[in-house]
Amino acid sequence: MTITNSVTIEQLFQENQSRLQLEWIAGLNGAQKALKGDKLTQPSNSLIGHMNLIHTFYVQVLGIAESNYLFSFSDDQRRSILDKIFAADSLSMIVVAHDRKILPMLSLYCDKHEIPLLFSARHSPYVVDVLRLYLLRALAEYKTIHGVFLDVLEMGVLITGASAIGKSELALELISRGNGLVADDVVELHRISPDTLEGRCPELLRDFLEVRGIGVLNIRSIFGEMAIRPHKLLRLIVHLEDHNHETIDKIDRMPAEASYETILDVPIRKVTIPVAAGRNLAVLVEAAVRNFVMSQRGIDSTQQFIERQRDMIQELSS
Repeated sequence: MTITNSVTIEQLFQENQSRLQLEWIAGLNGAQKALKGDKLTQPSNSLIGHMNLIHTFYVQVLGIAESNYLFSFSDDQRRSILDKIFAADSLSMIVVAHDRKILPMLSLYCDKHEIPLLFSARHSPYVVDVLRLYLLRALAEYKTIHGVFLDVLEMGVLITGASAIGKSELALELISRGNGLVADDVVELHRISPDTLEGRCPELLRDFLEVRGIGVLNIRSIFGEMAIRPHKLLRLIVHLEDHNHETIDKIDRMPAEASYETILDVPIRKVTIPVAAGRNLAVLVEAAVRNFVMSQRGIDSTQQFIERQRDMIQELSS
């Protein structure tokens, strides 16, 4: 199930107040106004930006240049421009950056239209960059998936498979080898850009890993702070399949093409590992990650072997 998020102006203010040195100037009645994740389906530059009189951003940022522009007009012209800005249904918030001289003028409009007006002591380009990234993360659509999400060798790896196949036990082994846990059982995958998914853990399950026969383990308490990751970009899916010795022999030993799984319209590289007695799955997962890293650098081990074999056959036949 795909879910869209929302964030209120009050929440945005609280979570960015320290970093952007924010002050709430006017429009307090609009504190619970919500920015919703469906805004991300609009053009990428429609969510936040410097003042735009043609296409009003949901969050309008006014820096020194925008303030000087408004003050270059007469009072009547200035009021006409502000009337146009505040008439837009999309306008949700205004942030004035680094220049206080325009605040009295905007305060009356913001109180009248219940549009929050914030002031930041930082320069406007920095404000735009910080809030754009914040909103992309906060409003990203996401999907919940059953599995275990880990940081394996600095790479975000989602381990999937049937219930009771051993995902949590494998995760525990990988953690004991120095890798990190992001989420167990329920993984939230947030689409933070057109081609990037970020894995997070629901707040209730943070730090915990359930292992059958032992129970729920607090990984942070047992292995320390370094064993937990708050989030990680998803780069590889490792799917565990139950196989006996007879069916393992039927698996293609040298797949010519890489397989992918599409999540939220983002294709993610997928590796299927057969589960059978005597196989060291932790070593296999780490090897799969290393092989994936090499493939990202243009090094395909399977193709290298096929080419070497072909060269030897040609050499022997000549």
